[in-house]
Amino acid sequence: MNVCLLNDSFPPLIDGVANTVMNYARIIQERPGNEVIVATPRYPDVDYTGYPYRVLDYPSIDTSRLASGYRAGNSLSMKEINEIAEFGPDIIHTHCPAASTLMARILQYETGAPVVFTYHTKFDVDIGRAVGEGLLKKETIRIMISNISACDEVWVVSEGAGLNLRSLGYEGEYRVMTNGVDFPCGKANPGQVADAVSGYDLPADVPVFLFVGRLMNYKGLPLIMDAMKILGDSGMDYRMVFVGGGDDAGWLKERAEELGISSKVIFTGPVHDREVLRAINSRADLFLFPSTYDTNGIVVREAAACGLASVLIKGSCAAEGITHMRNGYLIDETPDAMAQLLNEVCRDMDRVHQVGDNAMNEIYISWEDSVNRAYERYEVIRDLVADGTIRRRRMHKSDYLIKTAADVAEGLSRIISVPRNIRETITNDLYRIYEGMMSNNE
Repeated sequence: MNVCLLNDSFPPLIDGVANTVMNYARIIQERPGNEVIVATPRYPDVDYTGYPYRVLDYPSIDTSRLASGYRAGNSLSMKEINEIAEFGPDIIHTHCPAASTLMARILQYETGAPVVFTYHTKFDVDIGRAVGEGLLKKETIRIMISNISACDEVWVVSEGAGLNLRSLGYEGEYRVMTNGVDFPCGKANPGQVADAVSGYDLPADVPVFLFVGRLMNYKGLPLIMDAMKILGDSGMDYRMVFVGGGDDAGWLKERAEELGISSKVIFTGPVHDREVLRAINSRADLFLFPSTYDTNGIVVREAAACGLASVLIKGSCAAEGITHMRNGYLIDETPDAMAQLLNEVCRDMDRVHQVGDNAMNEIYISWEDSVNRAYERYEVIRDLVADGTIRRRRMHKSDYLIKTAADVAEGLSRIISVPRNIRETITNDLYRIYEGMMSNNE
């Protein structure tokens, strides 16, 4: 099977969805007879030749200041569209509802391959941060829901993610397909752990709490800070370790100073070495993840792989599959609730570690298992297309522009005499027409 994976993020920018795409690509490529191509917006001076699968980067513009480090890809770039079409994908799997899914829709017309979309992230939150809460946010969400609705099959990473997608206006069917983790089951060896944390003040007899991820306040990080203040005022000693970078890292450090807890709070910055990250997880006693933003929380299962239980918000997507006091801890979304629970459970650290072992045995899922399940579904989708069960849905108005863009891309690619800058100008104009059509609902 030839599989095309598309996503708007990829190294050097690392996030949960980029990690997902990398694991999908690696595991599918390892199957005999498979070929994988990953398409992603181009980052300057990045060499993708070292990957065990092909990475095709297409032209992009720098929107990093507006979109927290992300670049916006030109999904109407003819050269790359034609290269992927020549690759001959059997499945096109897109992991972002913006540029990636627009390119997937063009490729669908070019190749006839079915398109699968996975909903990973509550993108309405990120859109609101970028453009505000007004009409522009509403129209951007509508465009993205139109893109998602055009796909042949929609996957979500949790039931809560599906409900969120519904709340944004999606009316089609979806299938829950959970993500895995690339940590092996079990703690890192003591030597690795000692090396990973040697530069940090982590006394042996003091509880260590951990957060790993983008340091963005909408992930519940102010709640953690306020809970740590309450614990400190109660006389409890602890260490709180934040691993990651993000727009709110500076604010969090200033907040720790204001609350008088900076001696107990450690910021490591981003950790890209997976073995080092696994070792840090293995050293901690509890993982704190009070996020109601994340739709799945891969980091919760990464922690579980290391025998580390998580403290989560009741009813959050990350809390799916968690039984309170059995394989994790569930709290109300308040600093007092977190502080009270930590104060209580840390009186019996043996029990805390037993809950962590239960998490490892009960909620851990490897990427191999997750991707193999996805691959089996790919095969079903391919068969449904072959026997005509999956048929072309009624075309939306925007689809005619998608088809036009695909036809123009193919036609211009055959006209060698047309200068590259003119060809790119034409596709950029088509892209602007598309945005105008969707915004005006014409």
